[in-house]
Amino acid sequence: MRKSYHSVCRWTFNPGKGGFVPSNIRPSFGGEKFTTADFVKLVADKIRPKLPENIVLGIEVHYDTEINEKNIKQVIGVMKETGIFLGLASPGAHTYWAYGGISSLDKEERKKANEFGIRAVDIGYEMENTWDKEILPTFVLWNGSWGYDLATPLVKNMYENLKESIANLCKYEEKKGGKFYMAIEPKPNEGHPAMLLPTVASSILFWKKLHQQYGINIDKKGVNKEFGHSEMIGLDHIYDTVEEIDNNNLVHMHVNSQGYNDGVILGGPGKFDIDNGARVNGMNIAIAKLIQQANYKRWKGHDMQPRPYDNEQQAIERVIRSILSWEACEVVAEKMEISVLTEYMEKRDTAKAEDYIRELVVEAQKVFNQLYIQG
Repeated sequence: MRKSYHSVCRWTFNPGKGGFVPSNIRPSFGGEKFTTADFVKLVADKIRPKLPENIVLGIEVHYDTEINEKNIKQVIGVMKETGIFLGLASPGAHTYWAYGGISSLDKEERKKANEFGIRAVDIGYEMENTWDKEILPTFVLWNGSWGYDLATPLVKNMYENLKESIANLCKYEEKKGGKFYMAIEPKPNEGHPAMLLPTVASSILFWKKLHQQYGINIDKKGVNKEFGHSEMIGLDHIYDTVEEIDNNNLVHMHVNSQGYNDGVILGGPGKFDIDNGARVNGMNIAIAKLIQQANYKRWKGHDMQPRPYDNEQQAIERVIRSILSWEACEVVAEKMEISVLTEYMEKRDTAKAEDYIRELVVEAQKVFNQLYIQG
């Protein structure tokens, strides 16, 4: 039986973000009531029993809001006790620095942000006994703090700062052991009007520049493509996946969405990151096939938010449904006959090709229904 690696995000389980909707609609997920150790137990006790036995579960955490020097021993203890692995660690620099972080033109801010990244690597290695030895975790650099809001030539200076800082962080990680897969997670905007490294293509190019300019070994460097981030500016994340595979940069995935691509959930391209879970649809089946062909066997992360009106149990169910939706797409992708699609496309019979894909979507929904009922 094939193993399938899925990672669940700590930040999914929040009491409610407020703004235009209630801020405490899931009170038991709030503040000191719900720790990261509690989150690990929830993944083990409430999510894992609802999933097929072939699924291996990990967690994704930010330093230092979710994992830090104070709670690390407790979290490691629960992870060892439950058999939940570390799938992803990331410095939550956006929590502290909004003027560019490691790319900042403010020298003091940049210095502190660089030191923060070093501590995040250290914490990740302190958790090494929670790593799956076959599928190592990913250290993700999200561009949330590498933003700007003025059209000036100094964007180039920020870009140069970013290259130097990430190169130095990679060199530090190599000295620690070089075991992490290092990934950039691109995003076009939010929380800034514009961001450095907004797309998969810009992230791929960035790693090549680090290799050329700083001699960084990029064998285990790549992209954590979040589907929804590509969709925010109307990009085709199927093609993004092709680019990642072609450049050997597919090292992690966030299989979420803006929501519009299943014809049911409202959403779509725009300035607001909706973070819906994975859905059964033709695009996900196509990507599932691509990663199978590429022999991708690493983590598939579910970076998602409950709907604003979900209670605690509904939030848990959202994650279960996201994981099972992706699994259903993978099951059907394994059965996809490329020769049939090729024959249709070579004859320009795209209507029949479309019908074939629709049949796969229907079949995947049946697989999802069966998996969900069994759970």
